[in-house]
Amino acid sequence: MAEIRSVVSQVLSQLGTSREARYYLKQYSHDADMQFAVIKVGGAVLEEELDPLASALAFLRNLGLMPIILHGAGPQLDVALQEASIETVKRRGLRVTTPEVMEIARPVIYRANRRLVSALDALGVRAQGVQHGVFVCDYLDREEFGLVGHISNVDLEAIRDAVERGVLPVVACLGESPTGQVMNINADIAARELIWEVKPHKIIFLTGTGGLLDESGRIISAISLRTDYEYLVAQNWVHSGMQLKLEQISQLLSGLPETASVSITSVDSLARELFTHRGAGTLIRVGEEIIESHSFSPELREKAAGLLEQSFGRRLKPGYFDDLPLECILSSETTGAMAIVLKGVDGIPYLDKFAVTPEAQGAGLGAAVWQALIHRCPQLYWRSRTDNPVTPWYFDQADASLTQDKWVAFSVGIDNFDQLRRCRDDCLARGESWEENEHV
Repeated sequence: MAEIRSVVSQVLSQLGTSREARYYLKQYSHDADMQFAVIKVGGAVLEEELDPLASALAFLRNLGLMPIILHGAGPQLDVALQEASIETVKRRGLRVTTPEVMEIARPVIYRANRRLVSALDALGVRAQGVQHGVFVCDYLDREEFGLVGHISNVDLEAIRDAVERGVLPVVACLGESPTGQVMNINADIAARELIWEVKPHKIIFLTGTGGLLDESGRIISAISLRTDYEYLVAQNWVHSGMQLKLEQISQLLSGLPETASVSITSVDSLARELFTHRGAGTLIRVGEEIIESHSFSPELREKAAGLLEQSFGRRLKPGYFDDLPLECILSSETTGAMAIVLKGVDGIPYLDKFAVTPEAQGAGLGAAVWQALIHRCPQLYWRSRTDNPVTPWYFDQADASLTQDKWVAFSVGIDNFDQLRRCRDDCLARGESWEENEHV
């Protein structure tokens, strides 16, 4: 236990906010061992980031957590087939697996599995490769796909046995028919079926990009399928691979409780994704509906006041809600996240307040409201104090910023320099919203 506490202290110092890390560690410690997390590792990550991957997984194990690891080996198999002069054929995104392909695939997948187990063992983490016995399959379509399996049953016995012995299970994407024929399984499909059976607290996809990327190549921090899915798949910058990933994750989440989510992140950001409210990567969930209002009902005013004062740790001035020149109010269904937007200069909306509870932030609702805000107001400006803990995040979201004394003025979507100047001046000239000796 002394060693564990030492590791925890090290983690908390690295993550910077001990309260957040302790909150999540406490949440995860309540899970049954098998239900902490399923972590799906792409073959490219396994090939190119083996040592950092093993370190990240060892880090979790040293905290007393027991993730189930499932990995692919697609890039490794592509190389092996090319070296054997065997053509790679894919249909509907699935690799056609002839007996000749399977003869190459099995040792490639075994080798990838052993490499990760050996890397964990070198760090003092007991791990066990689970190469067979989990996925019971029928032929998906023998004529079209060959030895590609359609999973008919998931047998958790081998995984459960490893977990009960305190050994990290590392699962390969191979299945068997009832008669013992080994079959190839797409890694995302295997992950889906395993997750549906285990129903873990956390679902993590580790990728080289560290998340899904927008048209500018920046990571999309959160996606609410209920509000964002149709918008995203209609964008010309959402390529076929990203669209397929969104479809697969949407199908995955459809078989889980609405509170479930999928995190797509990088190896280096795994701890931050698990132990901080803001995370690091793309959080995808079915999500709450984001509701747009144009006035404060008594009930909404009461909820908004409570949310703002809880989030900022300040008391609003009496009459704050009176005569606000509202553009709109965007809030999650449970009012855990809210943006109050006012009419600004030149008809450009001004973000007056953006507030999120820690629980809503951890569930991705803050990012979901922010995405809805940017869709609703493609031109927007706001301000934040230099010592506000959220200010670094605002820098990541903004197109332009200007720091002056205690304030930073931010904007998105405003290209005209004269408008930028007027928006900046308006930001800095606005009065306080909080009682005397309090600040935004």
